[in-house]
Amino acid sequence: MTGRYPDLVGVPGVIRTHASQNWGYLSQDAVTLPDMLKEAGYYNAIIGKWHLGLEQENHPCCRGFDYFRGFLGDMMDDYYTHLRHNYNYMRFNSEEISPEGHATDLFTQWAINLIQDRKEVDQPFFLYLAYNAPHTPIQPPNDWIQKVRQREPDVSPDRAKYIALVEHMDAGIGRVIKELKDSGMYSNTLIFYTSDNGGALPVGAYNGPLRGGKEDMYEGGIRVPACAVWPEHIFPGSVTDQIALLMDLFPTICDVAGVKINHPIEGKSFLPTLLGQHQGLNDRLLYWVRREGGIGDRSPMLGLGYHAVRQGDMKLLHNRPLDPLQMFNLIDDPKEQNNLSSINQPDFQALARLMQQQIQQAGAIPWQKTP
Repeated sequence: MTGRYPDLVGVPGVIRTHASQNWGYLSQDAVTLPDMLKEAGYYNAIIGKWHLGLEQENHPCCRGFDYFRGFLGDMMDDYYTHLRHNYNYMRFNSEEISPEGHATDLFTQWAINLIQDRKEVDQPFFLYLAYNAPHTPIQPPNDWIQKVRQREPDVSPDRAKYIALVEHMDAGIGRVIKELKDSGMYSNTLIFYTSDNGGALPVGAYNGPLRGGKEDMYEGGIRVPACAVWPEHIFPGSVTDQIALLMDLFPTICDVAGVKINHPIEGKSFLPTLLGQHQGLNDRLLYWVRREGGIGDRSPMLGLGYHAVRQGDMKLLHNRPLDPLQMFNLIDDPKEQNNLSSINQPDFQALARLMQQQIQQAGAIPWQKTP
């Protein structure tokens, strides 16, 4: 949303309802993607989960969006009641609403409605469609579970529910794309599809051969696939091993829209990669952070952060705040099994210094709202 590492805009962890479990406050100085797109005349809409603050000053319509229909909070305790801690965070712009139905279906239909409303308007638009699925609780409609079980009779109950929740969402995305085609917009639309983290292993997700899952700094927690479609610009079926972070969407979309960025960001445009051109982004410094509270079964968090840095083939991480640092060569060891931290000391020291510099830089940015 800002093209910056999250702790440099005040969000090193999860923004939540209760102060004791809240680990971020979106900086008022942060420039958002819809802020930038306004310069090119875009109408900006968000449908689905916001997750970047419950305060009025951080409401989506105060951070660059013209239209918001969705959920302000971090997650839902139920996909049908849409409540979180018994609070209703569903909003239509600033109005509290109480819609009926599964959240995935609601977000899909609202996106379709928006496309229908905008098809006769001579103005480009940006839609950020943020599904809550497949976040816990794993609560797909029952008919989708039955489809999975009929196709895969030996699948475990947890895995069946997880697959069903994802496929239910995928079908909704298909409906949105169909509406773009039916409205005549598809040929002039760039679509990105990706996730914010790897799948949660305890509830039935599967991250292939990668180590770990959601909440981990291992590749299973932070490496996700991404797809992009742009008729007559991106060659159909093309693939790339270019490394990018979600923050790179910011400059890439600005690049496409013809908006010049005149303030500091860490994101890099990968538009040349999308157009089939060579880019050398894989050797830059990459950084991940997560701050979290609570006392876990394996390692206490206590509001501490944990981190990973990668440069080229080498990656340094600690997978929980009090865990020792580990280092892996991701080309030779993509499953992160061979810890090189005590063997390759020059690379270890270099990456450790880079991690320390990132932590020091972020230390100047408040992540709690001042009283």
